[in-house]
Amino acid sequence: MASSGAKKVRSKEKPGNSPAMLPTLTPSERVDLLRKMVLIRRFEQKAAQAFMQAKIRGFCHLYIGQEAVAVGSISTLHPTDAVITAYRDHGHALARGMSSRECMAELFGKITGCSRGKGGSMHFFSKEKHFHGGHGIVGGQTPLAAGIAFAQKYNGTGEVTVCYLGDGAVNQGAFHEALNLAALWKLPVIYVIENNEYSMGTHQSRSSAGYPLVKRADGYDMAGITANGNDVDDVREKMWDAVQLARTESLPSLVEIKTYRYRGHSMSDPGNYRTKEEIAERKKESEPISMFKERLYKEKVLTEKEYEEIERQSVAEAEDAIAFAEASAEPEVATVFEDIHAPEDQIAEFRPPIGS
Repeated sequence: MASSGAKKVRSKEKPGNSPAMLPTLTPSERVDLLRKMVLIRRFEQKAAQAFMQAKIRGFCHLYIGQEAVAVGSISTLHPTDAVITAYRDHGHALARGMSSRECMAELFGKITGCSRGKGGSMHFFSKEKHFHGGHGIVGGQTPLAAGIAFAQKYNGTGEVTVCYLGDGAVNQGAFHEALNLAALWKLPVIYVIENNEYSMGTHQSRSSAGYPLVKRADGYDMAGITANGNDVDDVREKMWDAVQLARTESLPSLVEIKTYRYRGHSMSDPGNYRTKEEIAERKKESEPISMFKERLYKEKVLTEKEYEEIERQSVAEAEDAIAFAEASAEPEVATVFEDIHAPEDQIAEFRPPIGS
């Protein structure tokens, strides 16, 4: 049955001489987790302002309220592990180490953007950071994650893939097909359900049968893990179990991280299906940045003055990203024909030798 813990992992080191136990973070590393969460929040707030000023066109799905999920889970990965997600991808990109400038420029559709202005909000990408997008089709990234994990296993890289999806994607056929193959082929992939309770404007109680959602792991004899998405430490602990299971046993898992988004599904969503009282109550009882900040105060690793400096730097970085995006050039028309196919020499790298 699905549970709050993963299947037992053998007590051995995983490839790359990484420890079998979750490493204890130094005080500065813990503060850095908070810094990343605050940066994501301020980045998204500036993006919202730019969208309202019509500087950002098309779709824009904000990550406000879910920062602990991306920051906590990605902090358990190797730099060469693969990350792939859906259209609410800004937070994951920043947590993965992509720059605020390249991300904001992409929102503005500029040539300096991480996808050269072709992707916009839903299609961030970085080969260098092993960030495979940003995908606009609900659940469309889930079979891609299985394919990436298959390649990792086939090539013996010792790497894992983490695939994020929303609670609304768990009923898509592609998701179930991907879980079936991941379990059948024992792929090193972790599927993370970011359960923010609403599939667009519909509460999950009206859209999904069978709760909690992590029970879907049972049908594929897959480890099921749950985590509190408002607590970055709990996210790290539970994700470490899943990552170890994938890295040391080449076994997939399904992780349901319960979180909450404070804004609408996208910037075009007024959010009238929720009351102001509901949102205010959730902010009061489980706001992820405030919770972690207070914890660091109690641990004596952060002062109020130091936190004020984190806020100042985060706002300054978000404002700098806006200025950079505004000053950047629009893509030339000819670039529409670029980046369609991988160069032949890159394709050759992935072809198995003849007769293999």
